[in-house]
Amino acid sequence: MIALLLSEIAAAVNGELIGDDVLVTGSVETDSRLIAEGSLFVAKPGEQTDGHLFVASARSLGAAGALVEKRVSDCDISQIVVKDSVFALGLLAKHVLERIRQSTDLKVIGITGSNGKTSTKNMLCEILSTSGETVAPIESYNNEVGAPISMLKTSLSTKYLVVELGAGGVGSIDYLAKICKPDIGVVLKVGLAHVGEFGGIETTFQIKSELPQALTENDQLVLNADDGMVAAMQDTTKAKVYWFGTTDDCGVWASNIEVTVRGTTFDLHVDSKVRTVTLAILGEHQVMNALAAIRVANLLGIDIDKAVAALEAMQLAERWRMQLLPGPNGSLIINDAYNASPDSTKAALQTLATLGRQGHRTIAVLGEMAELGLQAAEQHDAIGRIAVRLNIDQVVVVGDRAKLIHMGASQEGSWDGESKFFTSIDEALQHVRGLLGSGDIVLVKSSKSAELRHLGDALAEVNA
Repeated sequence: MIALLLSEIAAAVNGELIGDDVLVTGSVETDSRLIAEGSLFVAKPGEQTDGHLFVASARSLGAAGALVEKRVSDCDISQIVVKDSVFALGLLAKHVLERIRQSTDLKVIGITGSNGKTSTKNMLCEILSTSGETVAPIESYNNEVGAPISMLKTSLSTKYLVVELGAGGVGSIDYLAKICKPDIGVVLKVGLAHVGEFGGIETTFQIKSELPQALTENDQLVLNADDGMVAAMQDTTKAKVYWFGTTDDCGVWASNIEVTVRGTTFDLHVDSKVRTVTLAILGEHQVMNALAAIRVANLLGIDIDKAVAALEAMQLAERWRMQLLPGPNGSLIINDAYNASPDSTKAALQTLATLGRQGHRTIAVLGEMAELGLQAAEQHDAIGRIAVRLNIDQVVVVGDRAKLIHMGASQEGSWDGESKFFTSIDEALQHVRGLLGSGDIVLVKSSKSAELRHLGDALAEVNA
């Protein structure tokens, strides 16, 4: 973050400064363990604990001050007292970005979508980093806390800021967009992720549309032409719209997509030129993420060949996202168990099926898809049936909340024992280990809460 006096921070967040007016020269953190000399610690009330309990720890690590909702009287540290520390964090991020934009040509890119945000963000970060200092969130820092923390990593030398805009309900994306004010907005997909929390895909569309609606006539909007609900957002924005997809009426589009264990290959069409691109990252759905990143790079004037080279050099979109790992006895593990929705699980199964048609035995280890609400039963049952229709050789379902995947698979077609159910990860792990031989491919897919990413790592003997 740019250096700021505590008094300036207090004014920006409508807070009261108690203590000395010192200079904050370090980062802004809500985790006291990340504090370094000159940092600002934000004491955030949480579900498990209260950040105010760690103000003294932050001070011992060198924090210059603390942003608090109640004064911590037994700690010798300057404090800014506010009504809501999370809201104040957003105000601070907005202030810092406004200050930076006053003296630099910082470009802000905001990305949202039901699936693909993190992969696209990482792809775009790799491309933009070839042209200048780029700040992007780690992992999925995309909510009202993580997104501002990421924005506050920006400095006067930053050329590009990539922001992931996660949906936390109606108004959540609008809130984040008003903080960072993207010059370019990207919408990837409207799907069933969080459908239980939001109450229906129509509400998801409404929430994702908040990004296009927040853009001005001076901004640019990048939309997925292959997704009808995303395409409809062209009518909700004042920004100029640009497209990516798999048809030749898009400015950036892909054809001849091929997925093998060596990666994903496609022909990239940009400005009437065709280039063959080979991603080390698995999955036809990753092509769409790559197209979105290339479309943004094109708008920013970055050479397409440099953009392609940056993408081809990527070995991984993000840990636990279609992560290809060597497994026992010459097998391969695809660990994709960080996020799961019906759409992303179907896409991962389609990739597994494609690899199966190339002579590999396929095993899908599947866990719960969280946040589906009243649609949970229907969607889990459907995934089991899809696995059968895709001719996956073996389905292993883990956890009581995912049992309907097993039941759906068992009731579909003429399967006889190809689907197994285990209540515990350890039981499933031992079963799958006993199955594996040379050339077998295992997909591990679940939401983070199901913890199957650790099963995938254990199969590949990856240390945590």
